[in-house]
Amino acid sequence: MSMPVYDSYNSFYKSPFGAIAIGKTVHLRLALSAAAAPWSPRLMLRYDPLLQPDAAPLSLPLQYEQTLSDSEIFGVDFTPAQAGLYEYWFDLYRDYCKVWLADWGNCELSVQPGKPYTLFAYEDTPLPEQLTGGVMYQIFPDRFYEGDPDKPNPFADRIYRTDKQNAPYYHPNEEPDGYLNRDYFGGDLAGIRQKLPYLARLGVSCIYCNPIFESHANHRYNTADYFKIDPMLGTQEDFTALCSQAHAHGIRIILDGVFSHTGADSVYFNQNRRYPTVGAFQSTESSYRNWFDFDPKYPCGYRSWWGFASLPEVNENDPSYQAFICGENGVLRHWLRAGADGWRLDVVDELPDEFIAAIRTAVKAEGDDKLLLGEVWEDAATKVSYGDRRRFLWGQELDSVMNYPWRTAVLNFIRQGNGLSCARSLMALCDRYPPFALHTLMNSLSTHDTERAVTALAGPSAEGHDRRWQAHTLLTEQQYLYGKKLLRLAMQLQFFLPGNPCVYYGDEIAMQGYRDPFNRAYYDWSADDGGLRDLIAGMAAFRRSTPALHIGQLQILAAEENILGLLRTACPPEDPNHGSRAVLLVNRGETDYTLSLPWGGEITAAAMSCTYAKTDR
Repeated sequence: MSMPVYDSYNSFYKSPFGAIAIGKTVHLRLALSAAAAPWSPRLMLRYDPLLQPDAAPLSLPLQYEQTLSDSEIFGVDFTPAQAGLYEYWFDLYRDYCKVWLADWGNCELSVQPGKPYTLFAYEDTPLPEQLTGGVMYQIFPDRFYEGDPDKPNPFADRIYRTDKQNAPYYHPNEEPDGYLNRDYFGGDLAGIRQKLPYLARLGVSCIYCNPIFESHANHRYNTADYFKIDPMLGTQEDFTALCSQAHAHGIRIILDGVFSHTGADSVYFNQNRRYPTVGAFQSTESSYRNWFDFDPKYPCGYRSWWGFASLPEVNENDPSYQAFICGENGVLRHWLRAGADGWRLDVVDELPDEFIAAIRTAVKAEGDDKLLLGEVWEDAATKVSYGDRRRFLWGQELDSVMNYPWRTAVLNFIRQGNGLSCARSLMALCDRYPPFALHTLMNSLSTHDTERAVTALAGPSAEGHDRRWQAHTLLTEQQYLYGKKLLRLAMQLQFFLPGNPCVYYGDEIAMQGYRDPFNRAYYDWSADDGGLRDLIAGMAAFRRSTPALHIGQLQILAAEENILGLLRTACPPEDPNHGSRAVLLVNRGETDYTLSLPWGGEITAAAMSCTYAKTDR
C-alpha cells in the first residue's frame, strides 16, 4: 500500500505535531513515488498574509532522506523566528503540481491554487500545571444557592424571588419598564461557600464565577463599581473567606472581568444619578469622561456595546482607564490579592491586543500561577476581529480560552452522529493551539450564553422562536430521559479531551432550558440527578490519576457515523516508548462496537455507552 504524500497530523510527516515554539525546529517530510523519480520538491512558506500581504513566500528545498517501500522520503527543517500564523504548501516542480491541504491533515495534488496548511508559532510560555488534569465548575452567582436567606434587598428596583423553582422573568421585554434581568433569586457568596464540600466531592478543582461586582442587573455584566462586591452577594470579607475555604478544599476561584464596557447606571457613567460621583454622562469635567466616546452619531449619544444604551463602551487604551484596571492598585491586582486565582475576560475579541497584554502583565505580577482565560467563540489561533489578526495565543496575552468550537463538535456528534466531522474539529485545534493553551482550555457543554446541554441534545431547535416559545417549551418525559443518556455520553467525551472540562452549574442534575434567561434558572437542589453526579465524580478521579489526561497528546483511533475512538498519550522525552496512556470509545449507535487497539487487544462499548480505560505501558 502506497504511503500518503503528506499528512500534517502524522508525526512521521510533521514532527513535532501541533504548534511550535519560536526558535524550535519543525521537521516536514514528503513521501513521493520512487517509480516517478527524480524529484526536487520545495517547501513554500509565508508568514500570515493578513499581516504581511505583500511578502513573497519562502522557498526551501527538501533533501532526500531514505526509500521506504515504493516511496522516496524527502525532508526539510523550518525554525520560526516570529510568533503567529504561517501558511505552507509544497511545490513538486514537476508538471506545475503542488501539494495542498485536502482534509483531515491529508493532501491533494493540483496545478490549481488550493488551500494551504497552517503552522502556528508561539513564544515559549510555561504551562500552568496547577490547572491541568482538573475540573472546572461555572457558577452564575444569583442562581446557585442562597446561603443567607435573611439579607435585605439593597435596592428598591430589584425584584426578589421566593418562588425559586419557577423560571426567570422574561416578560414584558428588555425595556425600562420590563422585568428581564431585574429579578433576583438571592444566590450569594455564602451559598457558594456552604456548597464547597459538595463541589469537592464532585471533583471540582476550579470555580469560574460570572460577575460578582455591584451591578444593576442580575447578570452583573453592567458593572457599577469594580471595587465592590454586589451587596446581595456579600462583601469583600465574604469573598476572601470564600477563597480561603475554597483553597483549603483544593479549589481555585476565577473571576469574570468585564472591561469592554461598564453600566450606564454606575459610579463611572452615572446616567441615573444613583451615585454621588460626577459621572461621565453628567459632565465633561468628570474624571471618567475620557473613558467614553460621546458623539451625536450614536443613537444614544455615546458609543455603547452592540447598541445597548445600558452598556456604554470604554476606551480601553485611555491611560487613566488602563491604570484603573491594570495598575499597581488596580482592579485586577486588588481582587487577586483578595484571594482570586485568575480572571476570565468577557468579549476578549473586542479588547485591543495592547490592553490584553497589559492585563496579562498585571495578572502575572501577582504570580505566574494566576490564570488568564478569554471568551473566544471561534478558533483563537486564526481569529480575526475588526480586520485584525488576534494575538491571543502568541504567548504574551491569554493562557487559554473558552472552547466553544469543541462544544459545537461534541454536541453535534452526540445528537446527530458523524464522528469524522467531530474528529476533524478536535484535531484542528490540537494542530494549532500551543500546549499552554491546549491543556488549560475551558471545555463546556453549556454556559450562561448557550442552551443547556440536555436541551440542545434532545429538544427542538430554538432558531426562529421568541422568548415566550422558549419559556413554555420543555422536554417531554421521553425526550428528557433520552437527553440524559446523550448527556452522559457527551460528558465522558468532554472529560477525556485536552483541557479542563467545565460543568455549568446544574448540568450535573440535567437542568434544562433554552437561551438567556432560561439557561440561568435557580439550581434545583431537590432534583434527582439520575447518577450524573457519581459519573462526574468518577471521571474526575480518573482524570486526576491519569497523567495522559493532564498533558497527553490526542489521537483519533476511530471516527465513524456513530463511533469515536480516542487515545491520549504522555511519554517522557527520554523514554518515548513508555508512559501514561488512556483510551476512550464512544458509541452512540444501537449495537455494540469493538475497537482493535494499535498495540494489540481491543476495547468494547455497548450501545449508547462509553468505555474508557488506562492502558499504561
